Parts: sequence; C-alpha cells; structure tokens
Amino acid sequence: MTATTTSARSELSELGRSETALRTFLHGLPGVDQVGAEQRAAQLGTRSIKTTAKAQAIDLAIRMVDLTTLEGADTPGKVRALAAKALRPDPADPSCPHVGAVCVYPAMVPYVAEVLRGSAAGSGRPSGGPGHVGGAAPAGLGIVHLASVATAFPSGQAPLEIKLADTRAAVAAGADEIDMVINRGAFLAGRYKEVYDEIVATKEASGDAHLKVILETGELATYDNVRRASWLAMLAGGDFIKTSTGKVPIAATMPVSLVMLEAVRDFREATGRQVGVKPAGGIKTTKDAIKYLVMVNETVGPDWLDPDWFRFGASSLLNDLLMQRTKLTTGTYSGPDYFTLD
Repeated sequence: MTATTTSARSELSELGRSETALRTFLHGLPGVDQVGAEQRAAQLGTRSIKTTAKAQAIDLAIRMVDLTTLEGADTPGKVRALAAKALRPDPADPSCPHVGAVCVYPAMVPYVAEVLRGSAAGSGRPSGGPGHVGGAAPAGLGIVHLASVATAFPSGQAPLEIKLADTRAAVAAGADEIDMVINRGAFLAGRYKEVYDEIVATKEASGDAHLKVILETGELATYDNVRRASWLAMLAGGDFIKTSTGKVPIAATMPVSLVMLEAVRDFREATGRQVGVKPAGGIKTTKDAIKYLVMVNETVGPDWLDPDWFRFGASSLLNDLLMQRTKLTTGTYSGPDYFTLD
C-alpha cells in the first residue's frame, strides 16, 4: 500500500464521525451516467464464450453460487437437503465443484451446520478471503460457507438491539457469513450516519463472520443512490456489497451491478482494501451467469473472478448450470427433473 493510499484510507475512516462529513463525501461522488451505464451493461451482455472457456466459466459460476432458500415454509428437512446438494451438486459426477455457500434464515442455521460440519463450515474463512491479511488460499482447500440473513431481513425495520441479537444468534448457531440489510428508509431520508453506525455495529456483532451488506437496489430509485449506498457500506466495513433481498420486484440487474463493480474498483484504488460483490435475485440461467462473469472481468479484472470476491445469490440458477455442464460433458441435455428441485 502506498503512502498516498494509506493517507486516503485514514481520511475516509474519519468520515463516519459526523453526518455532515458523510453527506458531503457521498454527495460529492461523481454522478452515474445512466445512459452510459445501461449501454455498457447491454454491450457486455452480448459477449459469448465457447467450448473450454464455457466449461471453465460454468464451474466457476457453480463455485460462486450462494444456494438460497428464504421462505416462510422452510423446514429442517428442506435445508438439510439443500446443504447436501451444496456439497455435491451432481452426485453422479464427483468432478463437479461445490457451491460457495448455503444461505438461510437464522432459525435454519443449526440444521445446515449439521450437514456442512464435515466441510469445515463455521470454522473460519480460508486464508486469502475478504478481510484476511494473509496470502492466497492453499491449493485444494475448499469450504462451503454457511450464510444467514439477519438484521430483520428483508425490511430492515426493527430496533437496532433486535437486529444485533439476530446477528449474534446466527453466528452462535454456526453461520460464518452474515447477509444484513440496510435501513432503506433511513438512507433515502438522508440519515447516512444512522445507516453507517448500524453497519459498523453489525460488523462488530458478526465477530469473525464475513459481512455482506444488502442495499436493496430496487428501492434506491437511482444509480447515484446505488453508488452512494455502495460506498457507505464499504466505508462502514462491509466485506461484500449485495444488490437485493430477492423479496422486491426489481432485484439484480446488469446496470446496477456494473455501478457496484465500479464502486468496489474505485474503493480499492482509494484505500487498498478489496470488497466483494453479490448480485442476487433474478439470475436464473447459465447465460445470465456468464454475462455477469464477463462484466466482472471487463470492469474490475480477474482479482474478482473468485468465490471469495464474487457470488450469485440464487436458487434455480444452480440447476441450469448443472444441466449445461452435463450437456458439455455428455453431448446431451438432462431433463430438469434429473437434478433436485430447490
């Protein structure tokens, strides 16, 4: 890290001390060119890759999936089955990689932990993960992480003490990743320090768990707000910024994800700290996933083409990736009923 970067990081760390400083900084960020962002995202979406590169992209995308179920009807049996699938997505093909994480409600964490315990879930992140000071992870080291939503997901509308209790309970039950939601009402009302302080407190309550900050971009109305919320989450210590809860009509989109990728790129340039990105909701096909991987490579480069720095929040995506993988391997499509439904 250069002296200039160290100085910039120190200055940015002081912003959270006052509402005025945060507001001045966030509203001083360059505005997003809406037409330009949408055209760039559309252009990147036209790229295609074939044969060996496609096979590698599919395996990478599988490793980046946060296999998710967040339904009121979730049961211990359902989440145990999901965790088993996370470990071995295609039981007929041992070469198929495992997913990045299983994501559930806090009450379901103990049941997922039972299944993932053998993959070292909850034992800490591999060397080289977000926030880790060390080098790259040892070759062959793999882990399916256990992610829990928290902080009154999906609305974020609860007293802070309840949100923090929610977080601590999930970590105590075995979660090594926390997906928190920001208070969009506070953000849209311009109470940036309130949002900042909640993220800082949740980060502290998460302990060693890795913190993903859900912006719920579909409710933020403008790309400028997406950029501001991204920077606010990173300034407060988030390890990842995530688009959506999947519970509102507008979830992840290519232009919004592009704005967030540009934010993490600029944040690392300013501070030396790398932050991950997780688009979630609405990404259902292999074609969708590959478009995102192309956008990641073109926007922030290969450093982010790793499950420690980029994830897909999804449920149905995994089955499509598995069907496409089988097609490349065998030359024939497996029917959708060949793989378990999530």
